[in-house]
Amino acid sequence: MKISVLTLFPEFIEALKEYSIIGRAIREKIIELEIIDIRDFAVNKYLQVDDYPYGGGPGMLMMASPIVDAINKVKKESSKVYFLTAQGQKLNQKKLRVMKKEKHIILLNGHYEGIDQRVIDNYVDEEISIGDYVLTGGEIPSMVLIDSLTRLLDGTLASEDSYKDESFYDGLLEYPQYTRPRVFEGHEVPEILLSGDHEKVRKYRLKESLRNTYKKRPDLLKDRELNKEEEKFLEEIREEEKNGYN
Repeated sequence: MKISVLTLFPEFIEALKEYSIIGRAIREKIIELEIIDIRDFAVNKYLQVDDYPYGGGPGMLMMASPIVDAINKVKKESSKVYFLTAQGQKLNQKKLRVMKKEKHIILLNGHYEGIDQRVIDNYVDEEISIGDYVLTGGEIPSMVLIDSLTRLLDGTLASEDSYKDESFYDGLLEYPQYTRPRVFEGHEVPEILLSGDHEKVRKYRLKESLRNTYKKRPDLLKDRELNKEEEKFLEEIREEEKNGYN
């Protein structure tokens, strides 16, 4: 997959090239990360890329011309342009699984008070948000998207199971995990994880995944179609809650 990032602050994104799993994915050619400085397409010798908004108001808006020229520089027939903005569709694991099928994505990073609406209306395919809050620019959201998306691409992680077990992959939060020592300051690892019985461990992890989701993100269960095993575990969890299970 090729990822092109259009930004006024390329040094933000450059740091990703040496960062952990993303850096390895780049070296192994799983992804190609292209960083485009929108100022290279400025309208004059003063590197102007912003101007006052028509109708008045605080702050400055990024102008259409430099952005569109930058998009046209990298866009191919198969490219898809995403604008990172708080007004966009909320990024989640389901959306990432759709995006991983793209061959080339272009991430447009706004700044200041935003960008000229004509860019959004005519050159952007989708708007993406990482949460209901406002950030200074699109660079941090782009980094979040690149990191979470790269993990899903074939060959990035040691095995497919590495991301399948993570929170949100199948719509549930991840189960609790433990490592050595077996006892830490009087707190013991659950005995079932030491049993060597793979089926018992699977059931334990599924139930604890459901418990985690039920306690922390019950909204995720509203639209989930539970199978019979999950329904049984969830009923047990509710009963345990009534009886004071923590």
